[in-house]
Amino acid sequence: MTTEQPHPDQQPMHWNDMYLLGYTPIDEVHEEFVGLVGRMQQVADADLAGLLAEFTRHCEEHFGMENRWMVENDFPPRDCHIDEHAAVLASVHEVGELFAKGELGADVVRDLVEHLADWFPKHADQLDSALAHWMAKKRLGGKPVVLRRGLQLR
Repeated sequence: MTTEQPHPDQQPMHWNDMYLLGYTPIDEVHEEFVGLVGRMQQVADADLAGLLAEFTRHCEEHFGMENRWMVENDFPPRDCHIDEHAAVLASVHEVGELFAKGELGADVVRDLVEHLADWFPKHADQLDSALAHWMAKKRLGGKPVVLRRGLQLR
């Protein structure tokens, strides 16, 4: 796979302790999400379609898993969380389909990727952290403890 240099003002997203929520199944899927976004920020245009397709599959599984947990475990604010997943997935699908047909350029995909890089930390901190706490309490009997080391901004 060939790569291009990331935009000089934007460092590629990478996993670090800042994203830890303390519930391992969520942390693992979030690490994969962050890694895919970071790769899409750096990939050459010729390889962008394949990576976007991989990312789309990841989002379908990632959001589907979280959505199932919220419903199965009666997570109180699930509707707004599920709606946000649906909106993001709809955007990813639409851009991916139009890009695959040649109706959109790589610049639009890259814009989507930057929006995802901006969206994810807020989503994880505000919505997914509450879900992680809920799941830990339901499955493990208590709130997770998160130890963060060497914090760096993405």
